[in-house]
Amino acid sequence: QLQLVESGGGLVQPGESLRLSCAASGSPLNYYAVGWFRQAPGKEREGVSCSGRHDISTKYADSVKGRFIISRDDAKNTVYLQMNSLKPEDTGIYYCAVRRALPGVGRCELSASFFEYWGQGTQVTASS
Repeated sequence: QLQLVESGGGLVQPGESLRLSCAASGSPLNYYAVGWFRQAPGKEREGVSCSGRHDISTKYADSVKGRFIISRDDAKNTVYLQMNSLKPEDTGIYYCAVRRALPGVGRCELSASFFEYWGQGTQVTASS
């Protein structure tokens, strides 16, 4: 059974950076499309970034383009989200998610319904 565990969240001042990690166990992450989502209090969960199998395609929400970078390390079976120039509106619980993909299928979607497995989330707060 695939399990995902996020880490790296915390409290930072606006303008600072954080790197989130999502460690997978139970299956190689290179079989999956991966994604990061976030949910602010009182708001719906929104897609932040995703990357298809083999990193064929990568997508970012308009609100984070140029500031966030998604990457993966297959040797460590871990997905990362580098978040730079954090803003107060980036505050929320961040979740990683994955979906098993066929070989050569590199599609991903910034939609929660696209993904099959989810981590428990890590809190990110950008506040002065």
